[in-house]
Amino acid sequence: MSSDAQASRGGWGRRRFLGALAGTAAVVAVPAPASPPADPESAPTTAQAPAARRSGKAAGPRPLYLGTYTSVDGGGTGIGLATYDASTGRITGAGTLTGVADPSYLAVHPDGRTLYAVDEQTAGAVTAVRLADRKVLGARSTGGAGPCHLSVHPTGRWLLSANYTSGSVAVHPIDASGALGEHTALVKHSTPQPGPGQDGPHAHQFVTSPDGGHVLAVDLGTDTVYTYRLDTTKGTLTEVSQAHTRAGAGPRHLTFHPGGRYAYLANEVDDTIAVCAYDPATGALSIGAPQSSGSTGNTTNYPAQILVTSDGAYAFLANRGDNTLARHAVEADGARLKLLGTVPVSGDFPRQIAFSPDGALLFAANQKSGTVSVFSVDDKSGELGLAGEPFASPVAVCALPL
Repeated sequence: MSSDAQASRGGWGRRRFLGALAGTAAVVAVPAPASPPADPESAPTTAQAPAARRSGKAAGPRPLYLGTYTSVDGGGTGIGLATYDASTGRITGAGTLTGVADPSYLAVHPDGRTLYAVDEQTAGAVTAVRLADRKVLGARSTGGAGPCHLSVHPTGRWLLSANYTSGSVAVHPIDASGALGEHTALVKHSTPQPGPGQDGPHAHQFVTSPDGGHVLAVDLGTDTVYTYRLDTTKGTLTEVSQAHTRAGAGPRHLTFHPGGRYAYLANEVDDTIAVCAYDPATGALSIGAPQSSGSTGNTTNYPAQILVTSDGAYAFLANRGDNTLARHAVEADGARLKLLGTVPVSGDFPRQIAFSPDGALLFAANQKSGTVSVFSVDDKSGELGLAGEPFASPVAVCALPL
């Protein structure tokens, strides 16, 4: 079983277990200073923005928010605050926003004014933070344990979250201020039965399809991607389709091609990726044959997250264990991936990766080394170049550049 897939053994979870193995890095907590909201024109159109935009580099320092665990040795004390230079990728620390427990995954509202964080604890919750003055707007229960992922529906009216330990997904309303209401939907994945070596369902991701008509939940424990129709008036969910990987694949993260007809699935447990066909009319996903993650096989590897460039030409995969970023060429209008090679991530256990809004930089949060690496992205060849020394951040599990 993947060391990152031991979810509820001992009553807690894989992330706290892995976070405890990480080194220590220092971030000084400071009072939350006033800060203008992120520029809506440069913020992702959805919290998951699988494709970055290249509308030109933003001038001056840009905001960067960092996720961590607050309940492990060497962990942080809240959401890390930083800025980055959009030209060089250099990160400068700016303190910590305290008052949010175990903020291991972050997302931003489409209008750029509100930040959302999971509280990855046994009593799971999601927290909203107003970015103009960094005021915590409150937390709401996700109705489950160990929430590990969240995203904002493109309408900006609904927050989607995945409870890993409980194997359930939740929907929360978002009001005009960006604050969250009590969940309007909570669905536990009861079928099919857990895959080999799994003790139950483990929802790992909950995202909206590019057409906006469906929301998809990736469940590592049941080897399944569930498609739901979200009632955007009531915030309720209706299951419309299931797509199954091969037994024991352990799907973790799904990213859509900008064309909207294909998606790419990172399988954590069997160290593979797969191309998926997607039907916007029905929401049905068809998972293709497993392909190499690009890992060398010299160490146990757990694929974490895959990103696609805004032009749909290249895909990048974070490999934990192999500690590389794999570069794939996207061919046949999204229907094929061709492995081009890998580059060292300059850190240990790249848990999450994200593009800057213009797509010119790629950030990798390295959990065990407690660092964030930044790479320049060549928009013609897709080649990655390390942009300076990695930035120290305690138990770095998420980096969200705005």
